[in-house]
Amino acid sequence: MPEHSRDAGRLLAQLDSLKNRFDPGHAARVAALLTRLARIQFQNPSDLIRFHEILLFLRAFPHAPPQVSTVERLLNTFHSRVQPLRDADMSLFDDFDTSGIAGTVMQDTLSYDVAQWLARRIPRNVDIAWQDYWDDFAAERSRGATWPRFIPLLAEDADVEANIPWSRWLDAARGRHQALPWILERFSPLSLPPRQRSELYDSLRIPIRWRLENLKLTRTRNWSRPRRFYFHDAPLIERRDVSLKAELSKPAPRFLKLSRVQGEAVMHAIREIMLVRYRELYGTTLGDPRTVVRADLGRGVVMHFWGLPPERRLPLRAYLAGYTLKNGVPINYIEAIGLCEWIEVGFNTFYTYRQGETAWIYAQALRCLHALTGATTISIYPYQIGDNNDEAIDSGAFWFYRKLGFHSGRPDLRALCEREERRIAANPGYRTPPRTLKRLARAHMFYDLPGKPSANAWSNFSVRNIGLSINRRMAKEFAGDSERMRSQAVRNLARILRVNLSSLTRTEIQSFENWSLVLARIPGLPRWSASEKQQLVRILRSKSARNEVSYLRLTQKLPRLRSEILRLGSPHA
Repeated sequence: MPEHSRDAGRLLAQLDSLKNRFDPGHAARVAALLTRLARIQFQNPSDLIRFHEILLFLRAFPHAPPQVSTVERLLNTFHSRVQPLRDADMSLFDDFDTSGIAGTVMQDTLSYDVAQWLARRIPRNVDIAWQDYWDDFAAERSRGATWPRFIPLLAEDADVEANIPWSRWLDAARGRHQALPWILERFSPLSLPPRQRSELYDSLRIPIRWRLENLKLTRTRNWSRPRRFYFHDAPLIERRDVSLKAELSKPAPRFLKLSRVQGEAVMHAIREIMLVRYRELYGTTLGDPRTVVRADLGRGVVMHFWGLPPERRLPLRAYLAGYTLKNGVPINYIEAIGLCEWIEVGFNTFYTYRQGETAWIYAQALRCLHALTGATTISIYPYQIGDNNDEAIDSGAFWFYRKLGFHSGRPDLRALCEREERRIAANPGYRTPPRTLKRLARAHMFYDLPGKPSANAWSNFSVRNIGLSINRRMAKEFAGDSERMRSQAVRNLARILRVNLSSLTRTEIQSFENWSLVLARIPGLPRWSASEKQQLVRILRSKSARNEVSYLRLTQKLPRLRSEILRLGSPHA
């Protein structure tokens, strides 16, 4: 017998309270509520979205085997519940935390690499949001500068006329071809490096709209079947039960190196995961499928990690990205960037799953990253804990990391934190005000592995300081001419290290050039020992090796280079 829609809120509240409770008898209560909610034709978009998020949580953290088939059936047909609401306020389905639901439409200005991938992935569901594009007057100037490259004689109009009929020019040039693929294909033959080609396309600011319908890439359905399900029959692991010291002292996880084909599948998966959440990271868009590794960590948790291809790597720091599957459901993404023994870790658990063993899963991510990189000092970027990030302030992100053992890199903020901890101890009901959390978020937080060098060495370090120092030198000594500065630095470094530049590959030259600007700031470099210089050459060449992790580990083995990096990256260098 159909349930009345007015019962939805009450039933959802009951299910929400039970979704992450795994005491005896709760599995049967969850099953009964799912049966009743399945009969409801939802009329309120907020209730429907809430139902969707609970279903996804239950798919990642199931109580029992029968629950999985029930939840999957509801998710696989969820688009049919959205269709009757098309006349309602669909903006509720288009927030960062609610986008990507089957049956909805998304729109964004995507980068060249993602736009190209998406147009190939779901060609029949993708198009340009024309009205928004023609109304974007800032984009019109870019059209006039770029389109004449592939539309003959358009410059006759674009360079001197007003009220240019852009759509007529485009329709005449593309004929029967779809507009977006046709435009994207025009960029492929351009004799430009990949980064410049992307920058040229991105300047067009083309808004792309894609219909999700019931596609597998929707947030509703982009889960997969794990090799073995993990069913919860006891309370979830809470933050107070997690010891980073204990987790990081465990043996290293076992990593499985994936094949190129398997790596490509992972790259497709992470692009889908990020696309339907309106997110795009450098490493999730441009990851190297040849470097993907997988770790099975227990409790239904699987993590994948990968690096960047040589031509897309950062000038100085090494980069890793990753994501986590819980019973085949993507629940977060991970980013790690570092030098020597220091890595800066970004960890974002999607809103839907933040009540599900987040601290333990975070500990497993750090365990993996320590094993992969050898890093012993872990830092958290201020944005992660609330610097210009209201979501992190609202969620109390600072205390999440503090209670796991992280501390602020600034002495004054450590003192503020200690005062807050005394207030909490004296009054368990006390809550740190948002203004105080914003102060605490003004500096990096650090965690040192036991028995390793103190993070105080890195508390004032920033690669940005190195870059700004080099640019000030360029302005002062080279009149702002970057090519002249770079040329001189490369020649000097090649002489000091006795490197024949013609023996280097293109990507090795790129690394050599970038590092030459930094090493030019080390006055005593010519007096380094022959062994140290040979180690330095190995480091510079390893920056473009197949796996950038080898480069990071080599930087940990040259103490003199580490000291100079720290000096140059300090605010007073």
